[in-house]
Amino acid sequence: MRQTVSVQTVPDFSTIEPGKLRIITSDLEARPMSFWDGEMRAGYEPALARVVCDRLNLEPVWFNIPLKSFYSELSTGQYDVVWFNQTITQERRAWADFTRPYGRFDTGVLVREDSAIHSKADLSRKRLGMLNGSTSHALTEIFPPDIEVMDFEATIDVDRAMLSALRNGTIDAIVEDLLVLMAAEAQDPSLRVAFEIPTQRPFGVGVLPGNRELLEALNTVLNALITDGSLAKLWGQWIPYKPYPF
Repeated sequence: MRQTVSVQTVPDFSTIEPGKLRIITSDLEARPMSFWDGEMRAGYEPALARVVCDRLNLEPVWFNIPLKSFYSELSTGQYDVVWFNQTITQERRAWADFTRPYGRFDTGVLVREDSAIHSKADLSRKRLGMLNGSTSHALTEIFPPDIEVMDFEATIDVDRAMLSALRNGTIDAIVEDLLVLMAAEAQDPSLRVAFEIPTQRPFGVGVLPGNRELLEALNTVLNALITDGSLAKLWGQWIPYKPYPF
């Protein structure tokens, strides 16, 4: 039986298009968080979005937007939220109001299986691949000062390009969200996660600024999903190998 949040507990809210939640996202492969499975979006985030929308009597509608344009597009007022692997940061808070976190995630370093890299110290004089504009750049402060960062633009083929660069030696390591790197490791025995960095970054939904009612409605549902165990079940379905953070 479908669980619902009592209509009395959800504040009145509006969306850009009545009955629909217009979601800025990306078609980038980001297993297990978000990816294409045949003809539909799958992963922890799309599954959660569907549950949240179901409880708010909304239809989720996703729009593939370049990562670097997420917040400038949100500011046009044509979309309700940004919902794709978004760490809540002060810089992003200038562009969007964020919900409470629906997950906390660590960062990892992916290398070739035969690499001598096993710790942060081993990154000295190494070339690190990072997604341009990602929050992973903040970690350069804790890495050796002589690293070389190589940015990759967030195109639809960026994951393939970064992995290819790692395999052919153009870069020595990839620094990215741990879950994404663990998925790459599972699919390719020539790669391994060298070590993890316990960043526990909070991921949230970025809401169009000024729509406090929608923000409160989303938070009400997220809190309910945590309380009734539904979020834990989704986490166990998509991310069973990492501890549930709430």
